[in-house]
Amino acid sequence: MASITYARRVTESPTTHIPPAHTTTDGAIGAVGAAATGALTWRDGRVYRHGAPHRVLSGALHYFRVHPDLWRDRIRRVADLGLNTVDTYVPWNFHQPREDTAPRFDGWRDIERFIRTVGEEGLDVIVRPGPYICAEWSNGGLPSWLTARDIALRSSDPAFTSAVGRWFDELIPRIAALQTTEGGPVVAVQVENEFGSFGDDHAYLRRLRHALTVRGIRELLFTADGPTDLMLDGGTLPGTLTAVTLGSKPAAARRLLAARRPGEPFVVAEFWNGWFDHWGEPHHVRGVDSAVGTLRGIVADGGSVSIYMAHGGTNFGLWAGANEGDGGHQPVVTSYDSDAPIAEDGSLTAKFFAVREALGAQGPPRSSARPVTLPPTRVPLVHRAGLLAGLRAVPAPTVTAARPATFEQLGLDAGMVLHTAHPRIPAGEHRLVLTDVRDRALVFVDGTLLGVAEPGSPELAVRGTGDAVRLEVLAENLGRVNYGPGIGRHKGLLGPVLVDRRTVQGWRSTPLALQEWSDAELTTALAAGPTTTPTTPTGFAVATLSVDTPADTFLALPGSGRGLVWVNGFLLGRHWEIGPQLTLYCPAPLLRAGENTVTVLELERLGTTLELRDRPELGPPEEYIEEFG
Repeated sequence: MASITYARRVTESPTTHIPPAHTTTDGAIGAVGAAATGALTWRDGRVYRHGAPHRVLSGALHYFRVHPDLWRDRIRRVADLGLNTVDTYVPWNFHQPREDTAPRFDGWRDIERFIRTVGEEGLDVIVRPGPYICAEWSNGGLPSWLTARDIALRSSDPAFTSAVGRWFDELIPRIAALQTTEGGPVVAVQVENEFGSFGDDHAYLRRLRHALTVRGIRELLFTADGPTDLMLDGGTLPGTLTAVTLGSKPAAARRLLAARRPGEPFVVAEFWNGWFDHWGEPHHVRGVDSAVGTLRGIVADGGSVSIYMAHGGTNFGLWAGANEGDGGHQPVVTSYDSDAPIAEDGSLTAKFFAVREALGAQGPPRSSARPVTLPPTRVPLVHRAGLLAGLRAVPAPTVTAARPATFEQLGLDAGMVLHTAHPRIPAGEHRLVLTDVRDRALVFVDGTLLGVAEPGSPELAVRGTGDAVRLEVLAENLGRVNYGPGIGRHKGLLGPVLVDRRTVQGWRSTPLALQEWSDAELTTALAAGPTTTPTTPTGFAVATLSVDTPADTFLALPGSGRGLVWVNGFLLGRHWEIGPQLTLYCPAPLLRAGENTVTVLELERLGTTLELRDRPELGPPEEYIEEFG
């Protein structure tokens, strides 16, 4: 491609070039003092950009969490925050959700366009290509078709590294062509991601570093890990700059790095100035004074930082990840607001102005304090099709086997699977047990809801008559684990379904790839019609919005329980009355002038109204600071 030169925001006064600086351009172990071909180098505890003293003041902004039509707006807001760099992860599964299709780099997945846009706005770019990214993103960014295999993830296992190599063959040359050495804005690339929190296979890290350099990366390479001896032992490499990730105690992290990596600059690859939320838990926030106080400690004495997140965006569709804790499976909410300085809808918060002041930004921000919203209103939510009738109506390949097929066996990443069997249940009360369900299942007998089965409550009471029944189990994936040893765990009915101690055999399993549904599938489901008129219906419903000029809005479903929401055929995300999030952010580009259709798939209890609000409701706040050590 042709070389492109970008104007850049200058945050440090240029000084005389000071060679030689440390860089890792050749990927060799212990490479220091190599030719400074990239923009960023370091020497005597300081970062330099083309020889001039420099602080990396970065903000995390993920192209995959922001509508492409809003990329430039959000990039400008990051610049207004007083930052000179944008960093982004690259989620492999977002680009290649299926193994039998080539990775996509068009439309929302056009990372090259995103990087160019950052450069056009005068900012540098840091790319974090993984292959594992965490990021509270489904499966930590790893494709479920890969983690379905019996391989050692994030290791030197050839089955893993060969797949990564094929992915990097597609991705890395695109990044390399946009480095500063080629006239682009990319100044640094991360090797893996917080690997020391996972493992200690240094051969794997060296192989990844080599995979980047042989595919053309010439800019600064770095690792990023939590500031503990255990994590740094596992995740760092000789000759590659060590950065840390933290939410507090920067002075302690600075001392630890100085002792372990003398002469290297203090770089915080992620400063958690906010935090994410799980369904059913409080809305996590970070106080302005707390966040800014830690930030000041990081950037003191030339420290470099990336604010995670500067702008969080949204886990559109079913891309939100999950964690595993004492309470079991903890799915992440649809919003990724993260109490960031730039809110989910682009609003400039009190934290934005405090951070801006701490970083010494001059003049007023160019961006408006708050994007325009549609006026608040209510519209009827009309029930159109029953839950089972609508789901059964959409054509999908069905697998017949003795046992229920898992998501992985069906090649399904996210969504639901409808399992059907016809066991004969003797007369009287019996136990129906779903021995291993991931993550939640609605159980129906002859079309009537029997109950909900979850890992902590897998047993339901069922009354038999001696005849065969139509047993249907709607298994739902609530989010793939994104951090820790649970990455790659399979979904669906993983164990047998029992009537008392007898196994139910002979199943038909139908995948419901809801994340891939278009208007065609939704139209088919809606046309199935209601099978009954229950007092509290579930299934498919529609609301029609009449819009003069598209603008942002926040959708609420008072009286509804749990389900999914599409806007003009685009899967906005999950709603759930347990909160903390009670509104779904709908950006203006998803709407059009005239009539707009909102489709709701309700799993528990359908309300009668869709509300458009002009403010988000993310739940009662709780102060939260994540610490290591």
